Amino acid sequence: MSMKTLLAATAIALSLPLAAQAQGLVRGAERGAQDGADAAGPIGAIVGGAVGAATGTVGGILGVDDRPRFRQYVTRERRSSFDYDGDVRVGTVLPGTVTYYDVPAEYNARGSRYTIVNDRPVLVDRSHRIVEVID
Repeated sequence: MSMKTLLAATAIALSLPLAAQAQGLVRGAERGAQDGADAAGPIGAIVGGAVGAATGTVGGILGVDDRPRFRQYVTRERRSSFDYDGDVRVGTVLPGTVTYYDVPAEYNARGSRYTIVNDRPVLVDRSHRIVEVID
């Protein structure tokens, strides 16, 4: 591995904790670093951490592993759905009249709550802005 590649991978890996706002990012980085270390030692851990973080982010706040489990949890809870005329997408701010529920700690979605909009579970932040749609 060339020195430029090693320095670039190190810079990326060291900057990840600063950008780690979504739990999927952190878990992805941890898993990628471990897999990389197992396969190629310390350099593999650096590269694996960066790649794992990128893939973990794709899963959003919950991460790819927790999404199906969280969807099952929401289904079991049988919460009523809020009928909304607008787009149900990330960035949409929902009205304060919607009922919001705490996300159980086991999902590591700190700072998020959830609700059901048009029969779709969504995670929202404190300002009722949708931060993740669980499909």
